[in-house]
Amino acid sequence: MDATLRRFLTDLHDEGRRLDEHEPDRQRRRRNLEPDAAAWLWWHVQAVAATRVVEIGTSNGYSTIWLADAVGRTGGRLTSVDVADQTEARGNLDRAGVTAELVTADGGAWLGTCPPGSVDLLFLDAERSRYAGWWPAIRTALRPGGSLVVDNAVSHVEQVAPLAELLRAEPGWATALVPLGKGQLVSVAAR
Repeated sequence: MDATLRRFLTDLHDEGRRLDEHEPDRQRRRRNLEPDAAAWLWWHVQAVAATRVVEIGTSNGYSTIWLADAVGRTGGRLTSVDVADQTEARGNLDRAGVTAELVTADGGAWLGTCPPGSVDLLFLDAERSRYAGWWPAIRTALRPGGSLVVDNAVSHVEQVAPLAELLRAEPGWATALVPLGKGQLVSVAAR
């Protein structure tokens, strides 16, 4: 990642952190991924050569920019889905000079429209309590050998636990915890 983009991401993260400190309404906060977790996610996309990447939970586009830069290196494309308006994220992506398809929709419902095996890497960073209900769509959308990455697996373990239990019970799926940021639960789809 070039130094100009890295500086932009640092400034964007700092702005989000400052806003979150003073915003009492959780839904209005940025809730950005931590920089170490974002850098790991950027690396992971490239390490697994993911070309069809989906992010659920866009916010202001901080993690979206990391993912878009990574898929630019794999020759892939990124779709980021959020229930909220994407205007701010679009502006940040434009300023960063990266591209992504931004979709305003319910993440679980949108995942249900994905063709089977059409996603190489799925990053969940939205309403954690809903993930277990999305499980059938997640399982169908991910290609065999694809990666599922779930943020907040340590900071909100009780909210991620229902999905984690489903993953551990699913034959052939391998799951691990990456202790960066607020914890990344990583699972590889059965082949």
